[in-house]
Amino acid sequence: MPNIASVLKEEIARLARKELRASTDRLKQVTTQHRSELAALKRRIADLERAVARLSRGTAKSSPDAAGDEPEGKAFRYSAKGLVAQRRRLGISAAQMARLLGVSVQSVYKWEEGTSRPRARHFPAIAELRAMGRRDVAARLAEAADAPSED
Repeated sequence: MPNIASVLKEEIARLARKELRASTDRLKQVTTQHRSELAALKRRIADLERAVARLSRGTAKSSPDAAGDEPEGKAFRYSAKGLVAQRRRLGISAAQMARLLGVSVQSVYKWEEGTSRPRARHFPAIAELRAMGRRDVAARLAEAADAPSED
């Protein structure tokens, strides 16, 4: 016959496990709920960060030069298509365009292809070309051909 002490001990342990299970089940539910809320918040943060990055890329492209080189307050807008159209309008080659801008022919080709952008120091010369006509360009190229090289 079992000892009353051992039966009492087993019953106390059983009741303790039952009470413990009841309190931990509620904690497990709360923990699961918190984890799902955290995952949803992380997804939302990631979406918002992507949106901010997308917007900052868009504003960086459309904003005027950060150095503020435009004294009149006019923003210089550059596009590869515009540079090609400007060169064709003036009826000059890429080599002549490079000579006018003071850059290499390869730079002009890369700017026109869109694989690179001119640096801010080249923007005033490009903007000046926009205001020139074919005669002005021909005169400027003639001056450049007559001038001694600085090499």
